[in-house]
Amino acid sequence: MRYKEQARIEDIANHTDAASYGPDFPDFTSVMDDCRGRLRHRLSELLSTEQLCRQAGDLITTRTEALVDVDEFTLPVVSLTIGNPNIAKHCLLLTAGIHGVERIGTQVLLAWLETVIERCRWDSHWRSQFESEIAIVAVPIVNPGGMLQDSRCNPNGIDLNRHAPIDAEDKVPFLVGGQRISKAIPWYRGKRGADFENEFVALQNIIKRYCQVDRPSIVVDFHSGFGFQDHLWIPYAYRRQPIDDIGSYVALKLLWERNFPHHNYVFGPQAMHYLSHGDIWDYFHRQCRAEGITLLPLTLEMGSWLWVKKHPQQLFSFAGLFNPTVPHRHARVLRGHLLLIDFLLAAARNIEHWQPKGEQEREMQQMAQSLWYRQL
Repeated sequence: MRYKEQARIEDIANHTDAASYGPDFPDFTSVMDDCRGRLRHRLSELLSTEQLCRQAGDLITTRTEALVDVDEFTLPVVSLTIGNPNIAKHCLLLTAGIHGVERIGTQVLLAWLETVIERCRWDSHWRSQFESEIAIVAVPIVNPGGMLQDSRCNPNGIDLNRHAPIDAEDKVPFLVGGQRISKAIPWYRGKRGADFENEFVALQNIIKRYCQVDRPSIVVDFHSGFGFQDHLWIPYAYRRQPIDDIGSYVALKLLWERNFPHHNYVFGPQAMHYLSHGDIWDYFHRQCRAEGITLLPLTLEMGSWLWVKKHPQQLFSFAGLFNPTVPHRHARVLRGHLLLIDFLLAAARNIEHWQPKGEQEREMQQMAQSLWYRQL
C-alpha cells in the first residue's frame, strides 16, 4: 500500500513559530485506536511506546510527526517530549528504529525513558532539570513500517540512512555504502532528485522545530549490527576529513573517559571503519552548521556480531543478526547503556562547561589529528 499523501515542508524560512514546522496529524492515541489490537504480535515496540506514554501521564507530551501506510495499517511516527523544548536552554534528541530490523535500539531507548519517568516521580532535583534547563525529544521508531515488515528499509524500499542528498567523497563499500541500482537490493538510496521520504521529512521537521542558534543540542541515534564491540561513532560518514566540530567531540570523549575510565565503547569517527552515502546525520549536521546551530550527532552502534558469536543459531534468522535473542543477554543489553545515556543527558545540559573554545579548541583539534587523522 502506498503512503498517504501528506503536506511537505514549504517555505520553511517563512515560519516564525517553532511549533509550526510540520503538518498537523491526529494525536497519537487516536491513530493507535485504529490499529492497536492487530499490532500485538507484529510491532510490540509501538505498543510499548504507547504504554510508556500512558504511564507517564503529563510527564510526556506526544506529537504525531508522520503517518505511514503499510499492509492494512496506518502507523504513526511519534515524538515524545519530556520538558519544554521551546524554552529549554539545551536539548537532547534521541532516535531509534531508522532501520526497521534493528528493534533493540528502540527497546534500549524505551528502557532508558522508563527510568527517566520513574525517577521524575520521586527525585525532585532530577525532575527540576526539565523545567527550563533541558528537554528530551525522543523518536523511538523512526521507521515503523520497516519494523512491522522486519525490514531494514521503509515500505517504499528506501534505506533512510542512505537517503540524504549527500555523496561520499571517496570509495564506499559496494552496495553497503548506499546504491541507486534497485530497491530490490538493500541499502537503496532512492532515485536522485526524488522527494524526501516522509520519515526523513518528519526528522527534518523536528530539527527545524527544536534546534535553534541559542540552543546547543546533542543527538544520539541507536543502531545495531556492526562489529564485536559497541561503538560511539562521530560523523562524518561521507568523508575522511574531520568534522567541523571535532574539538567538541574530543572534549566529550575525554569527559566521558575521565568519569568512566573502564567503559567498553569504541569512541571515534565512523569514517575510520567505512564510508557511506546519504547519512542522515551528516546532512542534518551540515544544515544546522550553515544556520549557525550547534548540533552534535552521535551514533550508538551496538556490536551485534558478538551476540551472534555467542549464539550462532542467530545466523539462521535475519532479525537475529541485529538483535540479541537469548533472554539474559537481551536484558544485559537493555540495562547496559543506561549509564551512557544518563551521562549524555548531563553533558547536553552542561555543554557550556566542557565545550572547548579558542586555544583549548585548537588543542582538541590537534589531539583528534593524532588520534584519528594522522594519515590524512
